This record gives sequence, C-alpha cells and structure tokens, in this order.
Amino acid sequence: MTLALFASCLITSNTSAQNAALRNGFDVNMPAPPAPVRVGDHWQVSYEIHLTNFSAERLTVTGFTVSDTRDGHTITSLSGRRLMDNAALIGSSTPFKGKQLEVEPGQRAVLFMDFTVPINAMVATIRQRVDYAAADGGANTTQLGDTPLMNNARPSLIAPPLRGGPWVAIHNAAWPRGHRRVFYTVAGHARLPGRFAVDWVKLDDSGRMTKGDPDVADQAYGYGDDVLAVADATVAAVHDGMDEPVRISQRTTHRPADDAGNYVALKLPDGRFAFYEHLKKGSVKVAVGDRVATGDVIGSLGFSGESTGPHLHFHVANGNSPLDAEGLPFEIRRFRVLGSYPDIAKLGTPWVPLSTGQTADRVAEWPDANDVLIFDR
Repeated sequence: MTLALFASCLITSNTSAQNAALRNGFDVNMPAPPAPVRVGDHWQVSYEIHLTNFSAERLTVTGFTVSDTRDGHTITSLSGRRLMDNAALIGSSTPFKGKQLEVEPGQRAVLFMDFTVPINAMVATIRQRVDYAAADGGANTTQLGDTPLMNNARPSLIAPPLRGGPWVAIHNAAWPRGHRRVFYTVAGHARLPGRFAVDWVKLDDSGRMTKGDPDVADQAYGYGDDVLAVADATVAAVHDGMDEPVRISQRTTHRPADDAGNYVALKLPDGRFAFYEHLKKGSVKVAVGDRVATGDVIGSLGFSGESTGPHLHFHVANGNSPLDAEGLPFEIRRFRVLGSYPDIAKLGTPWVPLSTGQTADRVAEWPDANDVLIFDR
C-alpha cells in the first residue's frame, strides 16, 4: 500500500480577524517533499519546513499543524516545548533556551517534521498551518497549504550492506547534531544528505562494542568487516587513501569535504545513489564505472573521516556527492530485530529485547531508531 504525501504547497494567508490588513510575515518553503518510509506498523514521514521572516519585526511561531486534507483531522502538531525541540535557527549552534520560537527580521527557522502515520492509512494529501504572532501584539496569522501535489515515489529497496550481526542501526531525529539536522551548503544550496542516514555499529551478544582496548580502533567489533553492494549497480564514485588514527582518542576534526573519509558511491537501478562512508584505508575493491552484483564485497568497515569510532555510515541520496545531495529514504529487503536501545547512552551494555508479541522478522522496512538487528542473507 502506498502512502502519498504532497511535495509542495501553495501558501495562502489568513488572520484571526476578518478583513484584517495584509501584513508581511513568513516566507514558507519546503525544499524536499515529505518522504514516507515503512517502519514496523507505521509510516515514518520526515521533511523540513523553512520559515524566513520577511517582515521588519520579530515574529514568534506559536504552532505548526499537519492535518489530513480529506477530513481535517490533525495528524501532528507542534507547540510549546515540542515546537522548540523540533526547530532550529539558521546560524545558531546553541539549543533554544527560551520558551518561545522567536524569529528576527531576515532570520530563518527550520522545523524538522518527523511523525508517523498508521500503515493502513490512506492519506492522499496533507494540509499544513503555521501560527505566529507579531511583536506588536497583533492577532495570530495562519498560513495554509491548500494545493497538495501528489508524490508516489517509493523508497529504494535494497539488500543489506553488511553480513550477520548483531548491528545497531544508530540514528535519531531528535539529536541536535545528528545526521538528521546537519545541513551542508554546497554550490549555493543548503542540502541535508543525512536525512535518512544510518550508522551501523557491530556488537557482541552482550552489547559490547570492542573485544579489547576500547581506545584502539581495530579492537572494535566490525572493524575490517566486509561492506557489501546493496544492489546490482554501477560504481559512481570512489575515494580511498585517507589515513585512519590508530586510537579513537587520536581522532581530529576534518574539513567538511573530508567528513566522509574513504567512501564508495553506487548508482542504484532506480537512479539514486548509495553511499558507504568511513571505509578502511586501502580496502576499496572497486573503481568508477565497475558493475557490481548484489552482495559483492566493495570495501571494509573502517575509521576514516569525521568518525567518533569504527562504523559504517550508509545513506541514499538523489545525487552523486556525499554532501551536495538530498538524503532519501530506503527500505531493506529483510532483517531480524533483536531489540533496541531506548537510550543510546546505554550503548555498550545489553540492549532491551523485543517485547512478547513483537515481530522480529522485518521485510522491506527501514530500521527504527537504534534497533539492534541481524542480517540474514
């Protein structure tokens, strides 16, 4: 069953009082369309709303609502602390400390929309509304998106990028500096390549990440493991030769162009690109233009680039660049969930196992945040 959500909207304005004078407010933009991907018994929907203050006064965002166009019922809404936790001001690296989302003239705020819809829901289009108040105490202004544009594109369906496990699929939309919220401005455009990125970290059966000295990179479980082609594909880009620190404590901050470290990009049959980052130096086994088959070994898991420890960074995007492309959803053909880490700070200790009645075997799904799973090829 396909969940279709709109890719762009026509913004109109209202005020709480009829016949109120027109006033400048927010320019509302959605750079990438909502992207539904299956996770368990629901669709995970993720996208961003950019609000740029075109007025000459401070505007305070008071709420944002998403509703089903058919019957008007609310799918999700942001207000109060929840609004603040899901927003960021461009140019500010510090979390919000106040109680209101205030946007100064010329400033841009981003709302990170991450919500779920039941798997059997037939939501054809959504309607969005932003409520805000002016600094002079004027009536709240509402902006509506009334003209949905259908988007029936499906996520890329791929084979596992690794063998066996257990692996923890590390991602979380709420992390301020996680992949989900990190923009890169390349060639005049702000991109979000890691919108659906997953960092794969290998564990043992007790949840430990290393078999020896935790500060030595090659003592990490998974270090040197084969990295596999997720589809019959063409090699689109390769970078190898970047040194890795021997110890985790020796890692340094890299310039953005080197964040991916040693990497391979594959052009998938659907025209999208799969990126494998932080590979082991000298391990890449393919060259640009090579054809690979599903399951072929293309390199080894490593510790190159902007990495806090050995792992495989994997994401799918709409362009052949680690940074200058928009991240897209993907679904993995088959995997088996063992449990999860509700608190990723507990990583390195036993995970929380599945509850009785939960389904372990997953088919054509994206792994949920911090799921622990095994790949059975």
